Amino acid sequence: MAGKKINIELSKDEGLVLFELLSRFSNNEELQIVDHSEERVLWNIQAELEKQVTAPFQADYQDLLLKARERVRDR
Repeated sequence: MAGKKINIELSKDEGLVLFELLSRFSNNEELQIVDHSEERVLWNIQAELEKQVTAPFQADYQDLLLKARERVRDR
C-alpha cells in the first residue's frame, strides 16, 4: 500500500484556493477556513479520495491508519 499512488486533479482555481489555505496554515500553524471556496475544495478532494481509498472500509482500518501515519511522519 505504501508504494501505490493516488491521483487527484484540481482545476487551476481549486489549486489557487488550496494553495492559499495551505500557505496560511504553514505561516500560522492554524487551519482556519476563511471562505466557503476553501471548504468546497476540501470537500471535492474528500469526494475524490472516497473513490480511490479503500482502507476506511476494511476491518483493520485503525491499524492501517496508524501504520500510514508512521510512514508519512517526518523522521
